[in-house]
Amino acid sequence: MNFAESEEIVALRDTLRRYLARQCPVEKLERWDREDFIPREELEGLGELGLCGVCIPAEYGGLGHDPVALVAAIEEIARYSAGFASYYIMCSGYGGLNIAEAGSPEQKRRLLPQLAAGRLAFSYGLSEPNVGADLASVETRAERLGDRVIVNGAKRWTSAACMTDYVYALVRSGPVEAKRRNLSFVLVPRTAPGVTVTNLSAMGHNGVPLADVTFENVELSIDDVVGGEAGWNAGWSVLAGPALEVEKLGPPAIALGVAEAALAEAWDYSQQRVQGGRRICGHQAVRHALAEARTQLQACRLMLAHAAWLVQERRPSAVATSMAKLFVAERAREVVLACQQQVMGAYGYAHGFQMQRYVRDVLAIPIYGGSSAIQRNNVANLLQLPRE
Repeated sequence: MNFAESEEIVALRDTLRRYLARQCPVEKLERWDREDFIPREELEGLGELGLCGVCIPAEYGGLGHDPVALVAAIEEIARYSAGFASYYIMCSGYGGLNIAEAGSPEQKRRLLPQLAAGRLAFSYGLSEPNVGADLASVETRAERLGDRVIVNGAKRWTSAACMTDYVYALVRSGPVEAKRRNLSFVLVPRTAPGVTVTNLSAMGHNGVPLADVTFENVELSIDDVVGGEAGWNAGWSVLAGPALEVEKLGPPAIALGVAEAALAEAWDYSQQRVQGGRRICGHQAVRHALAEARTQLQACRLMLAHAAWLVQERRPSAVATSMAKLFVAERAREVVLACQQQVMGAYGYAHGFQMQRYVRDVLAIPIYGGSSAIQRNNVANLLQLPRE
């Protein structure tokens, strides 16, 4: 593996940094955080840069299969806003990647050009009030009546369902006893009759509010099943397919971006704050905290880059992506809290600095997208560690 980023990735980062510096002033970021809403035109701006199509084939207006570019873009956006990075994933990942990998030919023709342009976004409908990590036990049901599909049930923690166009929902399409053999993914339009979205309040990742979504006799067609006719009862293979490994890289990429932003603020603060007659960057305790943070983030960066490279090369990557999700999420949280508590102190807790937002955002990442406990199970199971 070449540890130097390609010229294309370097150019992508440079373009995106210049764009975000213009497009995302602090006042706007604070408004998104306060109002818990990001306008759609912000996503369309990323589409105009070509960034929403990094996992969409060129024939549909994208740049091809490029998980390394996707991870780089998520990281750069998350330096400004974890919510904005999540919104970007809802277009490029939940939408573009999934439809490119599992959509029917008709779905690809209809949806991928719009996703590449940043004009569509999907919410994930996976978790439910009674179902978390064991997704094979979903209770939301889809009943097929000829070419019609009737959906009933409820989804929880459905990010930005009030803002996106479709809920990409995992449903049970057959007997409970069959479990993994009778699951399907369906595309439920947010505005379809019978769909109710109720926003939930959370402490971080503001801009893309969490929501409960209920389906009451929502009528779809077989064309709304991901993969069309061939996708009926094939949901488990889609869930555990190639897109999963890319999707596991989204949360750690956000974590890395947030931690980099927190470290940058603490690094600058340490050179401006005077205590005891000298800048606090001269105190050994502060110097050690900042040096440790730099080291931890370099390790995170290398682990994430390695996992993304494996996915891009379509090599076995399940262990590496689970390790990256686990390690980067945990270390990024430690870095942000150290920057707040050991370097900035009370100022890192107060409004007026962005540190308090970084703390609120990073705390969620070891929880969602497969918790740290789930990733530890994944690693032990994938490496065939005996249970007895």
